[in-house]
Amino acid sequence: MKTIEVKNLTKKFGLFIAVNDISFDVDKAEIFGFLGPNGAGKTTTIRMLCGILTPTSGRGMVAGLDVIRENEKIKSRIGYMSQKFSLYSDLTVEENMDFFAGIYNLPKLEKTKRKEWALETAGLRLDRNRMTRELPTGFKQRLALVCALLHRPTIVFLDEPTAGVDPVSRRQFWDLIYHLKTEDKTTVFVTTHYMDEAEHCERIALIQDGRISAINSPAELKTSIKSKIFAITAEPFLQVKEFLQSEKTVKKFIPFGLSWHVFLENENQAQEIKNKLINKKLRVEKFELVTPSLEDVFVSVMEK
Repeated sequence: MKTIEVKNLTKKFGLFIAVNDISFDVDKAEIFGFLGPNGAGKTTTIRMLCGILTPTSGRGMVAGLDVIRENEKIKSRIGYMSQKFSLYSDLTVEENMDFFAGIYNLPKLEKTKRKEWALETAGLRLDRNRMTRELPTGFKQRLALVCALLHRPTIVFLDEPTAGVDPVSRRQFWDLIYHLKTEDKTTVFVTTHYMDEAEHCERIALIQDGRISAINSPAELKTSIKSKIFAITAEPFLQVKEFLQSEKTVKKFIPFGLSWHVFLENENQAQEIKNKLINKKLRVEKFELVTPSLEDVFVSVMEK
């Protein structure tokens, strides 16, 4: 069953095309990711699907509702967590929950039940009377998510939800998302520019300049790379870079921590590259064939 269906969706702002003729669908209870750099069209797409922006052309269905004709109805069926968390810093944790419960017109008894669920799920029971501005970023993040879920939406849209959050809090946040999927069968649509975060998604759409370049699971996207990728660690770093730039057999290379990921046509070329590095008196510490990373996939697809 499809909870989101998009066909030839386009959004223009004057002459600028923010989203350019994109098509995709999302299954029920699927964790679906939009991976792309800032300005790629991720947020604009989410705002169209949430009924906030009107598409210039194309069509979109969210929870069986048309994003153009039934945009107001869509807002009551979904949860939306923006990049800024949409919280009020001068309210307490519980007061923020009361505010959002009021927006969603929750009956009194339901509001009480859902607030207790939210406090328990987010691990904020001891912080219910704490001012939101005093919370660590990871706590604010979890609070924003449960506030967006108080009315039991079938779909939740998360727009770069872990920007500026430490790795431990990010891990806890994703544990919460998995719980939503498995226990509540919630569909999760998340945008991100973090490669490691995209790995948590069941399928990913790679987007740049408003266009979708590829859609598949992280594993399938990695197997789509035909080049052989070698991780090379050698010193001095800048001299290695200059050598790789001048070497014709190197299709492309990208920095990867203290190493380089070097794309070659075949494994025979690797030994030639290694010999040349040694002949140039460059200190080769590591030279090995590696499985493509999602970053390798992203660079390859976007360059095409």
